[in-house]
Amino acid sequence: MARDKSISAIVLLLVCGSIILGGIPTEAKVCPLICYDAAAYMTCPSSGNEHLSPLCNCCLASEPGCALYLSDGTRLCTST
Repeated sequence: MARDKSISAIVLLLVCGSIILGGIPTEAKVCPLICYDAAAYMTCPSSGNEHLSPLCNCCLASEPGCALYLSDGTRLCTST
């Protein structure tokens, strides 16, 4: 009986430790290996209409709503 309690305590300790240390995987963002070389600029909601240096693709943007554009203003993609 005492052995069962100590095993339960060890399992509980391991589960709690892995949660605290981030050992249990959470949702991860998976980005495609597509790079829009023709992208001229990027805009993001936090920067208004300011033209930012474009990233490789929209998936890599740090916030939702960022968009990549061609030099003629055609939108290539928008981050989610």
